[in-house]
Amino acid sequence: MIKRFLIVFVLFITTLNWSQKKYSGQVLDFDSSVPVAFAKITYNTKTLYTNWEGKFVFEYQNDKKPLLLSYKGYYDKTYYLPEQKQNLLIKMVALENRDHFEIYSENEVNKILKKVIENRDKNQPERAIPYFEYKNYELATISASPDSISSKIDTIYTKNLFGKTKVKLDSTNYKFKKFIQKQHIYQTEKVNFIQHNNHGTKETVLAARMAGFQKPLYEYLGLSLVPYSLYDRKLDIFEVPVKNPISRDGRKTFVYKMLDTISLQNRKVYRIYFQPKNLKSSNLRGLLFIDAQTYGVAKAYYRIYGVVNINATYTFNYNEEYKLWFPEKRKFHIIKGENAEDITILGNTIKFDSSVKDRIKTDASDHVYLKIESIPFDISLSKKTEFKNKYIKIDVREAELSKPESYWKTFEKDSTDVRKLTTYTSLDSIVASEKIEKKILFGRRIINGYVPINQIDLDLRSLVKYNNYEGFRFGVGGVTNDKLSTQYKLAAYIGYGLKDHAFKYGITPSYSIDRKTNSWFSVSYIDDLQEIGQIQFLTQNKRFKIYDPRPFNIPTFFNQKVASLFLESKFLPKIDAYFGLSTSQINPLFSYAYQKGDAILDNYKIASTTFSLQWSPFSDFMQTSLGIIEINKRFPKINFQATQAFNDVFGSDFNFTKLEAKVTYDIPYLSGQITSFVWQGGLGFGQIPITHLYSIAPNNLNHDSVLRRVTFAGKNSFETMYYNEFFSSNYTSLHIKHTLKRLKIAPDIKPVLSLVTRMAFGSIKDKENHLYKEFNTLEKGYFESGIELNKIWKGFGLVAFYRYGAYQLPNFDDNVAIKVSYYLDLGF
Repeated sequence: MIKRFLIVFVLFITTLNWSQKKYSGQVLDFDSSVPVAFAKITYNTKTLYTNWEGKFVFEYQNDKKPLLLSYKGYYDKTYYLPEQKQNLLIKMVALENRDHFEIYSENEVNKILKKVIENRDKNQPERAIPYFEYKNYELATISASPDSISSKIDTIYTKNLFGKTKVKLDSTNYKFKKFIQKQHIYQTEKVNFIQHNNHGTKETVLAARMAGFQKPLYEYLGLSLVPYSLYDRKLDIFEVPVKNPISRDGRKTFVYKMLDTISLQNRKVYRIYFQPKNLKSSNLRGLLFIDAQTYGVAKAYYRIYGVVNINATYTFNYNEEYKLWFPEKRKFHIIKGENAEDITILGNTIKFDSSVKDRIKTDASDHVYLKIESIPFDISLSKKTEFKNKYIKIDVREAELSKPESYWKTFEKDSTDVRKLTTYTSLDSIVASEKIEKKILFGRRIINGYVPINQIDLDLRSLVKYNNYEGFRFGVGGVTNDKLSTQYKLAAYIGYGLKDHAFKYGITPSYSIDRKTNSWFSVSYIDDLQEIGQIQFLTQNKRFKIYDPRPFNIPTFFNQKVASLFLESKFLPKIDAYFGLSTSQINPLFSYAYQKGDAILDNYKIASTTFSLQWSPFSDFMQTSLGIIEINKRFPKINFQATQAFNDVFGSDFNFTKLEAKVTYDIPYLSGQITSFVWQGGLGFGQIPITHLYSIAPNNLNHDSVLRRVTFAGKNSFETMYYNEFFSSNYTSLHIKHTLKRLKIAPDIKPVLSLVTRMAFGSIKDKENHLYKEFNTLEKGYFESGIELNKIWKGFGLVAFYRYGAYQLPNFDDNVAIKVSYYLDLGF
């Protein structure tokens, strides 16, 4: 009897298991693979919803009835369950006119979010607590899970020119799996000391180590990858700003849904999901845990879907004294998203190539992730904190950075991670063999046009040049570096033109007044050529160009012999400053004279003083042993310059004043697109010769046909404006450029498309005083627009512009400019 009962029971259980299956799945957007949160799923008479990550679980009765899925802004979907697979991935297709659909929050959750914003000053530690300090341990790991990578050696069939098939084995995944089983791809750790008072927040780096590097690189220590506060108007996540869902701007962008109420640390907390109102307007989604009494953030999950997928988790501890939630841990997990391109991380500071690159190809790279953990400790919310130089965001005390292995063991949370220590030891040989450290240090100089050779940095810009007046010009130049002296430096160059058969030279000795503020006093003498009408801000960074097309095309130069003394410094917060005195002997190398009263001046002297500054109000700066370094370049950047020339001082022939300004503003987007604005203007008063007027950067040759005018494009230059066509004593100009994310036409053809519009207005006083040189003015406004297709192949691209408006020329061809562009990628 018992035996029969057991047989019947087993058959019953087997039949029950056969008739019911448990399925789990996730619903995604077909185009973007973004989870569709809270989609409605109907099966038989039952209704369920996906969670905030688009996931769901249900039991199937094996009656062959489909799932019916629906969500606002998407086509309804009928999905038949597969027999063999129980983990489902279902994609829903958006309506073609989905842009017109918006989801709106319920009134109850809207009121909660409004109170979160109203109570921000009470809940943000930086605003609510007068003083606090803590230490912070941060670990960044680039790795992959060995179990996620196939060890199969693939067979690849290729055809040669004669149509025959070649067979080769691809062992990339196999090698990568072996590599990743032993160690991580890369890792770095640092401990910093965070101090806050009414002047702001300052970070001091106490210890740091980077796998394979003798000492940590300043470029990494200054990267802003993890936002510390969730209450700012915008969140900078991996150096890209996104709208904060708990800001006033965020309430206009996101929709909120109340899920439930839970308890955290014995406090009632609302659990609220947010996503964009317009499903195409943002890639940010998440889950907020809001304290029901203080309306502070007790916990948060953020998800960003795009070029990379970012999972961010913030946890907090409740502080009874200040009635707020203070950060406990920040955790980021980044993987490759919907993108066919390779991903560079850590701000391009570190580039994995050769030995590491061979291990990360094809689908193996799809499993690579970047993980960052940031953990505060030794927290003090009552100790009065004092620090100097509030504009210095990060202070790096290089002598204190190196710590023994025993120091780092105190921060180990995962004793099972045997790959961690192996990464530090084995990567030493990888970095040494690839000379990555030297490459980056080398890059710091070469990006500004110098190659370090022992105690001298060779100036690449002085080696070979070409222009219409000198023809080919060969020379040599350089500046002494820190290996010779940290107190003094000497810069010098000499060049010889094959066409004009003349030497040009310059020498500038400098003395360091204060290394911490990059303060140098210099004396200089230069005998060289100069472009007429050039606009040059003396504090603006000058990046190295492998080839500068402007001198090649410019038909008019003047010779100047300049003696000057000047002071350069960063002693003012967030300001690069320059002050100088100079006297110049000017000799125009073209037919020109200036009528000054009864005198006709075809060469002249100018004695002047110049004050110039560049202000970066929102950038962050780091104090190092090398001086002050800009670590987080933010916009706008503002340049101002004032020049005063004095009559009858050291034989000077002119008295004039020039006031110049420039504002640069870049807006980056998470999609990889960027919009750039450059406004520039100048005012001139008094007697100003043509050599010192404004020509507003023309870059078009005076030839009849479009093809004969093809040359290299400039940066922020007017490509359709002819040389010497316009001069002004007062001007204003605006450049607008929108760059789309990189296009992939073929594996080796990935151009960058930009849409550009430029305009300028100008005027001049006493035009009749300029003799023997005909030119126009810009009172009616100059306009040009065009497209740039840059980096089509090995840095080369094409640009095309069209001139229109009041100064449009009668012949269509004369308004068209086609140029070649070139962007040099140095790999760091």
